[in-house]
Amino acid sequence: MKLLQPHRSVGSCPAQRQQRHLRLNQKDKKPAAKHKWTTSREMAVPAPFLVLCACVLGFYHVEATPDTLSSLDLSFCHGGLEVIYPELLIDECLIIPKDLKLREMISTVWKAPQIYFSGAHKNKMYALVMVDPDAPSRTKPTSAYWRHWLVVDIQGNALKKGHIQGTTLTDYSPPSPPQKSGFHRYQFMLFEQQPEKPVSLAEQEEKSRGKWDLQAFITKFDLGEPVASLQFLTQNYKD
Repeated sequence: MKLLQPHRSVGSCPAQRQQRHLRLNQKDKKPAAKHKWTTSREMAVPAPFLVLCACVLGFYHVEATPDTLSSLDLSFCHGGLEVIYPELLIDECLIIPKDLKLREMISTVWKAPQIYFSGAHKNKMYALVMVDPDAPSRTKPTSAYWRHWLVVDIQGNALKKGHIQGTTLTDYSPPSPPQKSGFHRYQFMLFEQQPEKPVSLAEQEEKSRGKWDLQAFITKFDLGEPVASLQFLTQNYKD
């Protein structure tokens, strides 16, 4: 996870120079003055991100470590999917730290993120699903899956540039875990659609976001396994 620093223009794109990363200790979740800046390898940034890069001086980097996520939760992420909020880039499975009001921002301030998938084929279409399998809690997920976002017919050439050009079947709803319900997983799954097979929601599915049968939806439209998936965990920011 990388936290984009406040918006400021710079003379040149950081893609043409080395990026600076500040490592935060996920264990105590507290950025300390003792943590020094380290230099990472130069990032290969696609052309569509040059405009974004030109406005960013660097990233805070929060590492996901084995003691913060279970092996099961870590194994969910694959394929290189990136979820980009205004000041936060998520590119691996992790727990959103409480520091810097990230949990509050992601739940109450930020709108739908950008989605970037470098492996997209320009002539293919994709379906993006965002769900909470832990509604209303991970111990009693009686309302799972809760559908937070569903976009279909996403053009591969746009997705490769970090844009979503498609048909929204369910408007984006931000993560909003109830108080004292523990951590919830928010899962993003990208599927390659079958040619000549339009994807839609049944009338009953449109009436409610909760108790959505995701597997039946996948089977109905022959979506198969996701080509890429990503998840983060967060809890109510007041907890």
